[in-house]
Amino acid sequence: MSPTSTKVDRASRVRRALVELVAENGFRGTAMAAVAERAGVATGTAYVHYASKDELVIAAYVEVKTALGMAAVDSARDSGSPAELFLSTWHSMHAHLAADPVQAQFLVQVESSPYADVAHEEAMSHGGVMEETQFAELKDSLVPLPPLVLWDLGLGPAIRAVAFGTELDATELAELAAACWRAVSAA
Repeated sequence: MSPTSTKVDRASRVRRALVELVAENGFRGTAMAAVAERAGVATGTAYVHYASKDELVIAAYVEVKTALGMAAVDSARDSGSPAELFLSTWHSMHAHLAADPVQAQFLVQVESSPYADVAHEEAMSHGGVMEETQFAELKDSLVPLPPLVLWDLGLGPAIRAVAFGTELDATELAELAAACWRAVSAA
């Protein structure tokens, strides 16, 4: 293993440790020393990768939202109408988070914290959750609200359902996704 891949692997472990600890304990219960311990690195090593807990939170948030976006992009390539694109995206994001509920729990923590605006802006500057072409297809079909509000109305229920362990059958998931589309659709 090269020194660079070891460095990247450690940084990735530090981000994942933060995600897990914030999901379990919230921000106040997550010190950098605990993150380093969970990641299996020295506290100083965590600070080599991230100058502060704030920087680490933003990096972890961007990583989680990027992975969420990749799941959406892969499933929505052949969607037709804006409604079909939204619903495909919604279901793939829900499935992605259901496979790793810690990510959903982390997102809920960040999105209800003072980090929310900065983290969301940073994630958007890194390509956001959807490819530009997908967003362009949806943009004209959405109510004219700030992106963070659209995110919360459109995808927040999927995230919260997973984060809080709400069991929904396929029919209930479809109904919830359709309700989210109605909440953000200009039609």
